[in-house]
Amino acid sequence: MLTYQVPGVYRQDIYPPPPSVFLTAVPVFLGFAVSGPVNEPTPLRLWPQFATVFGDPFAHGFLAYAVRGFFENGGLLCYIIRLDDALDDDAALRAGLTAVANLEDVDLLCAPDVVRPSTLAPDQHLAAAAARQQLLLAACQQRGDCFAILDAPFTAVTETLLAHRQQLNSDFGALYHAWLWVSGQANDPLYVPPCGHVAGVYARSDAAIGPYKAPANEVLEGVLDLAANPAYGEVGELYTAGINCLRALPGRGIRVWGARTLSRTAEWQYISTRRLFITVRRWLVRFMSELPFEPHNVRLWVRIGREVSVYLDGLYQQGAFKGVTPEQAYYVKCDGEINTTAVRDAGMVITEVGIAPAVPGEFIVARIVHGASGVTITSNQ
Repeated sequence: MLTYQVPGVYRQDIYPPPPSVFLTAVPVFLGFAVSGPVNEPTPLRLWPQFATVFGDPFAHGFLAYAVRGFFENGGLLCYIIRLDDALDDDAALRAGLTAVANLEDVDLLCAPDVVRPSTLAPDQHLAAAAARQQLLLAACQQRGDCFAILDAPFTAVTETLLAHRQQLNSDFGALYHAWLWVSGQANDPLYVPPCGHVAGVYARSDAAIGPYKAPANEVLEGVLDLAANPAYGEVGELYTAGINCLRALPGRGIRVWGARTLSRTAEWQYISTRRLFITVRRWLVRFMSELPFEPHNVRLWVRIGREVSVYLDGLYQQGAFKGVTPEQAYYVKCDGEINTTAVRDAGMVITEVGIAPAVPGEFIVARIVHGASGVTITSNQ
């Protein structure tokens, strides 16, 4: 350690560690814009780049505000797919999703214009929006390495929100309520869907800790107010149904207050669990892509087992898994038992990976014990 004797300013050269194999929380935004390429993924690393490529915010869409919210909340990289406004919304979305299929760097999917106002009757509008959101969920599930951040309808009616949620079912997406009051053009405020701001929270949380941390209890930046602030009882009813609420908490700002997926399966109800599996899958694909045509022998099995175990052990040390020992947290199996002669003759190598993800502590219980000797307070999760 260097010692300094004379007060002053001293320079040190700090070399940061090399970046990981890939970024997480990289969304692709699908929506309508004034200009720019149609159905062509365009990467952005700074918010001002949006206006350069896609112009001012589209009068009848929310794409620009979603992208701005992403960068305001800590986003580092996103892709934009401008939808074709010459088509109807369903056809435009399907064409855009075709372009998403070839994007390997993204692991989040956002489409703020899916819930934009329309001339349809309220029931028809909500049904059409839910159908398009189910397309987004299906696209993520088909890929297996992408997660959809969906926007609830613009309403404060609990029954409407619950009815909308019932039309959605997937392990690969989450639904957020309510819309955000943000500054618009010429500083005129307007309400916008929350998906872009929430995607930025995902990116901020991933950068600080990792995708295994629930992206919740985080402040939303660039937000003036909420279109609705559900009461305590309503939050419980919505959350039980799988709707993540945004809440204005006195003295704590506007925060994401929920981390549930749209899954009806208990094992996949947490966003952090699904995104951890997505991240591990993406890493395995990147690592395994170096192995085709290698000689299939014991040395290959050992190499695979060693490299995958090192990666998973890193996640375990960071707190991504349950268990007091690595053996309780994960396992990697690549040996002759599963790589039988028939498997080897088919030119395949099979590796079995098991992980036990840590789940978020959603309910913190403080127990106040009244005893003869005084009062003690203990906390349980």
